[in-house]
Amino acid sequence: MPPELTSLRSPRVTAARKLGKRSFRAKERRFLAEGPQAVREALAHLVEVYATPQAAERHADLLQAARAARVPVLTASEEVIGEMADTVTPQGVVGLCRFLDRPLEQIVAARPRLVAVLAHVRDPGNAGTVLRCADAAGADAVVLTDASVDVYNPKAVRSSAGSLFHLPVAVGVPVAEALRQLAGAGVRVLAADGAGERDLDEELDAGRMASPTAWVFGNEAWGLPEETRALADTVVRVPLHGRAESLNLATAAAVCLYASARAQRTR
Repeated sequence: MPPELTSLRSPRVTAARKLGKRSFRAKERRFLAEGPQAVREALAHLVEVYATPQAAERHADLLQAARAARVPVLTASEEVIGEMADTVTPQGVVGLCRFLDRPLEQIVAARPRLVAVLAHVRDPGNAGTVLRCADAAGADAVVLTDASVDVYNPKAVRSSAGSLFHLPVAVGVPVAEALRQLAGAGVRVLAADGAGERDLDEELDAGRMASPTAWVFGNEAWGLPEETRALADTVVRVPLHGRAESLNLATAAAVCLYASARAQRTR
């Protein structure tokens, strides 16, 4: 069957393309998820789904699930999907999604045991990857402070590999307020920094990692500012046993989150 959407000037196509801009996403409280896996994970948050005829045939089960959830499904030409998508080689399926972030107060009220806080993280790929690591480690939530990248940035959504849709996310919270609320809920705040006074291995060996914990991760280039470090209970460094100068943000986050997850599960 011929695609239903073929014009690049269609209001739907124009609106979807505008979602590449943060200001428009914030105004509409909508964002795009690309590819069949991301759209499958986003099912509960979908507004519409667009697919090329070839992708519709290839992923018939996905589109059937969307229709069963009363989500409109439209077929579109490859040119239209290419116009909507942010990637160079789109996979033929794009989902229009509602924002899904939650108030920090709701996250804190659920008494989380493991939280990742992204403070001043600007790279969308890193933000999405840390979110994916947090999901894999079994974290209860991720918080992006007001100085961090937009979690609905197309690259952040892709880098999360579907994890954006798996766990609660709070956005736009001032870092001091986020850490104050978490500490008030009995969560120990640990700042991850290569110059930290405590060693992660030492913290594990001393048995101090099993309590509810919020890890604070800073900017890719300059880490955490002193005023943020001062808000933490402890500043912890990941030990470097080899000759590497440092770890990148996502790798350090994975090490820290998994250390906490292991300690909490073996308590």
